[in-house]
Amino acid sequence: MLTDYFLDYGLSFFASGWTQFAGGFFIAFMIVLMFGRPFVRAMHLLQKRGQPISENVPEAHRQKAGTPTMGGILIIAAILVGSLLFMPIYNPTGWIALVALLMFGGLGFIDDYKKVTSQSKKASNGLSPLTRLVVEGIFVVILAYLINKTMPPYIPEYSLAIGAGIILPLGLLYYVFAYFVICGSANATNITDGLDGMLSKLYMPVLVVLVVALYGATRIGFMDTVMFLPTASGLYAVLGAAFGAVIGFLWYNSKPASIFMGDVGSLALGGFMGTVAMLLKSEIIMGVAAGMMVLILLSSFIQTMYFKATRKITGTGRRVFLRAPLHHHFEELGWTETKIVERFFIISILFSGLALVLLKFA
Repeated sequence: MLTDYFLDYGLSFFASGWTQFAGGFFIAFMIVLMFGRPFVRAMHLLQKRGQPISENVPEAHRQKAGTPTMGGILIIAAILVGSLLFMPIYNPTGWIALVALLMFGGLGFIDDYKKVTSQSKKASNGLSPLTRLVVEGIFVVILAYLINKTMPPYIPEYSLAIGAGIILPLGLLYYVFAYFVICGSANATNITDGLDGMLSKLYMPVLVVLVVALYGATRIGFMDTVMFLPTASGLYAVLGAAFGAVIGFLWYNSKPASIFMGDVGSLALGGFMGTVAMLLKSEIIMGVAAGMMVLILLSSFIQTMYFKATRKITGTGRRVFLRAPLHHHFEELGWTETKIVERFFIISILFSGLALVLLKFA
């Protein structure tokens, strides 16, 4: 909005992607920082007893009872305002990323609302897994169709790019691939959001990789491994706003958390992350960068599958980890919450560093 307004008056400074990135970052960061405290108070009043603490988490989490949730509402609002002010209005890529944010955020809101109103401590007190997967599948079909329409004519429809030199036409399998990328991202961020400040810290290195991929995709010759995608320039303000909102939220979510992000935030950020990766044809690179989140998601999957298999074979379910997801396993080993978050953050930085190397040289 502001970008188009200033460009109409000949201020070419606002045509720069980095100007749009900085503008989106600053607005989103300031919104979360300035309105964070009154938002926390409002959520306290509205939710009263806050988010119920699941019975499937370590005992130490009981002391968090009463902490309000749904902080993701503020994150989404900040990203929307920062993006709309500085992104080019007529560029479709920014809009598609924001649609993903709102879709998955809306699903997360319903899940959070059910948890808060029921106050059940069962892990299944929100939407059923089947309901979530089906709704997410519908979202993916819509998003994958829109993403494909943004691709330039020299890229085959419904294709997977491996670097800039290998393009694999997938046909209808493109939707299956999109499901794994976008829903996988959403569920990885959702399950990662289990300790104070952890999702924000693990998310930021991935954002750095996506920003670098965006720069490569909008600059001919900067990276030989990145597909040139001129319309991707609409993502600068959106990624800047996401960065600012996540950093701002960490101010209130770091241990001890004043508010939890909730499913409304974690699902929104995950769906957004997967969608941006697909808009940049950088799905594999994002998967590497988000390696720590992938490991956390896999730990929960392995634990569930192994327990079911051993119960069917022996009559008694057995576990690979002391408790899943992975961060709860280390809590059971006696690691403090702060140590787990910081060490997972370091590993996330290393995964993102590897992704940057692959982005430049693979």
